[in-house]
Parts: sequence; structure tokens; C-alpha cells
Amino acid sequence: MKKFRVLQYAFLSVGFVLLGACSKNPVTGKKQALLMSEEREISLGKQSDPSIVASFGMYPDETLQKFIDSKGQQMAKVSHRPELAFEFKILDSPVVNAFALPGGYVYFTRGILAHFNNEAEFAGVLGHEIGHVTARHGAQQQRNQIFAQVGLIAGVVLAKDVAQFAQQAQQGIQMLLLKNGRDHESQSDELGVLYSTKIGYDSHEMADFFSTLKRLSDKSGAGSIPTFLSTHPDPADRYNEVHRLSDLAQQGVNKGSLKVNRDEYLRMIDGLIYGEDPKQGYVERDVFYHPELKFEFNVPRNWRLQNSPQQVQMAPEDGKGMMIFTLAQGESLEAAANQMVQDLQLQVKDRRNGQVNGLSALTIESEQTNQQSQQSIRIISTLIKYGELIYVFHGLSSPQDFNNYRSQFNNSMQSFKQLTDPSKINVKPERVKIVTVQQDGTLANALRQAGVTSDRFDEFAILNGMQQTDRVTRGTLIKAVSK
Repeated sequence: MKKFRVLQYAFLSVGFVLLGACSKNPVTGKKQALLMSEEREISLGKQSDPSIVASFGMYPDETLQKFIDSKGQQMAKVSHRPELAFEFKILDSPVVNAFALPGGYVYFTRGILAHFNNEAEFAGVLGHEIGHVTARHGAQQQRNQIFAQVGLIAGVVLAKDVAQFAQQAQQGIQMLLLKNGRDHESQSDELGVLYSTKIGYDSHEMADFFSTLKRLSDKSGAGSIPTFLSTHPDPADRYNEVHRLSDLAQQGVNKGSLKVNRDEYLRMIDGLIYGEDPKQGYVERDVFYHPELKFEFNVPRNWRLQNSPQQVQMAPEDGKGMMIFTLAQGESLEAAANQMVQDLQLQVKDRRNGQVNGLSALTIESEQTNQQSQQSIRIISTLIKYGELIYVFHGLSSPQDFNNYRSQFNNSMQSFKQLTDPSKINVKPERVKIVTVQQDGTLANALRQAGVTSDRFDEFAILNGMQQTDRVTRGTLIKAVSK
């Protein structure tokens, strides 16, 4: 819950201009009917960019930002749309993702930067995302546009009607992602190979990065794949196809001149924040702590938790209930409660004032009915005044299941309090630490010598794009972790 940059119900709207004539696709050269003019395409990206940056924040590393902008601008000049004013940005998110908006806005998360193992892998994915822009996939996919909340747990484990409320209750921006079909992904892979080869990189490395993503997916389980894979469908033959395309692109090219730049890239990401940044909130022994905003509350045992920039979401494995914790809008508890009831169209059943650990609070029990399905969900909402801000917990479930979760909802809501423990406030994030292998042996041995505990060997093998049993020689650079 990063500094609660709230844009109250600031949902992106997309307007499309139906053209009476066909336009030429800049990549294929063929005429095609498009539902979005180029002017509208550029305008959409320009309008959406400030909200995305405000929601996630820019990762504060000038060296990395200059790197992605330099390589991006170099690649844009050799692309099929060099006239576009491309912008390239690194978002402060641990999610493994890269995406592009129409008009030339390209974003990489620090999470995906941590998982690249050389500049060539990075360049291949950069070319892939530029390819979505140059091929105008956003303009072609009007029927397949989706507004997707990054990391929204509702899309993973929740029952249908509970998930619908979670989407409606979302406080803030929903990131615009374009769900691309297999043909568009294949074309962008081809363009990623082409563009990265043109600026001198070995595009075979992009295929190896897809293997890293596949391992992340397998490790996480079917319900929790890396976002890059969830928004970029991965055909079974993609790895082999990228190698084939690379062989074709490199015909007539001096292969010895193609760059990989492994050590240069690893040294550049030394010190990169890895995983969740605790200053934005973290969980330890079933308690959620927020060091910057200085509060804490209990999380029900064995519930999943997703800490997004706008809210904290918690849900049990059966998906029949959910809690949302976020900011409420209003100068007072009463005003915030009234605004919430109006915005979420709640039918109030009970409303009572009280206190939570000495803080003024207001609790509302209500129902919300889906007008299309005529199905209802039961909701308990507790608003808490803390300093100058008002926070709100929503606990929700179907009417028949609600009482099964009532005690868990109440326990979390009533546990909210000020965080005062210095040991919880001063927690430091983990960072990527680039170390030099001291002796020949396996990756597992090198990780052990670098201070990585054995229970994380598989995690760091994936991070390094290797297997634990792979041999590494003295002097090799690998990724470890430090605080």
C-alpha cells in the first residue's frame, strides 16, 4: 500500500474512433480497418501515463532509468514507427512485468529487472514491448481491451460476486493492459528479435528469459503466475520459435559482434530492491505492518494477502470471503461513511459508532445487490480515524457464508492500532547483491558461500537463470541477497 496514492474511483475510460477508411499497418505494410486513430492512440497513452506513475511511483535509480531510456530510444529509432515520442519508465513494483500503452509508453518493473541476467535478455523484452506499439496492437484489439488490477487477488481466488465487489471497491487507478492474442504475441516476439538484433544484441537470450518466466510460473502454481505471463500468453513452442527467429535475423550478421553483456548488466543492478519493500507494508507472523504510516493489524491465519499500491486484499483459500483495507475519502467518519454508501450503492442494515484501540470508529453492516444477476453479498465495513486520515476495512461474503467469516473480519478490524515497535518500523528491504564466485563448484555451493540459506536455493537459482546443480567457475558473477 505504497503511500496510499489515492485517485478516488479514477477509472480509465477508453474512447474509440471508428474510421471510415483503412489504414496501413506500419509493420506489415498491409491495409487494415482500425478502430482507433493514431491521434487517439497517442492521446490514450499520454492521458494514462500520469495515473500509472502516480499509482506505482518511479523506481528512484537514475542509472537504471538512464539505461532503459537510452536503449529504448536507440531501439525506437530503428523501429517501424521512429516518429513516435516513446517514453520508457521503471516502476517501483516487485511484480515481474513489462507492458506498453498505445502511443509509445513502455514500462518495466524493478521486479522484472531483477530477473534479467544480461543486457540481451532485457533488450529482447524491450523490443517485444516496442513491437506491441509499432504494430498498433492496441488499436487492433478494441474488442479485447480489459482493465486489469495488477495483483488483484479477486481474479485469482474469489467467488464471482465477491470479486465483482472487490473490483467496484477498488480505490484508485486500474492499469490499462491490452490482452494480446497469440498472433500478436508471435509478431511482437519477432519484432523483439528484429529490433534487439538491429542494435547489436544476441536475441537468442530472449528465449532463455522465457524459460525463467516459465520456472517462476511453475514454482508459484497455477493460480499465481508472473504478471508478464498472465498478460502475455505463452505458446508451448515459444522458446524454440524465438531461437528460430534469431537464427534468421542473424544471417549475414557477424555473430561475434552481437552483445550479451552479462557482467555489465549484473553490476548495474547491484543494490536493486528485491521483492516487497517493507516500507510499503509487509506481513510477519500473521501481522501486517506499515512502517511509513505506522499502523499494524492482524491477518487471518492461512489467508492470502496481496499488498497493492491502492489497497491490501486478504482472502481465504476457498475464495468465499474477502477483506479489503484502504483509504476512505471524507473530512470526518460520518462524511466518509456517507460517501462510501453512495459510491458503492450499499443497502445499510446497521450503523454504529465505537472505538478501535482508542481510535474513533464507525461500523456499517450492509448488502449490495448485483442488478444483472440479482445476487447479493453481505458486507461489514469499519472506518477508523487515525491521525489526519480515515482508513476502512471491508469484510464481504455471500449472505449464506457471511457468519462463517464474521469473527475473522472483526478480529482483523478490531486489531488495528498504532505501530510503535522500532524493530518493525526500521526493517530494511532485501536487495540484489552481486557477488564473485570464489571457487569452482555448483551454483548451490556458491549461493551457500554467498550467505543464501538452503531453503532459498531454488528461488535464487531461478533468479540467476540457472539450476542448482549447474557448474560455476571461480570469478563468475552471481546474484545473492543482502539487507
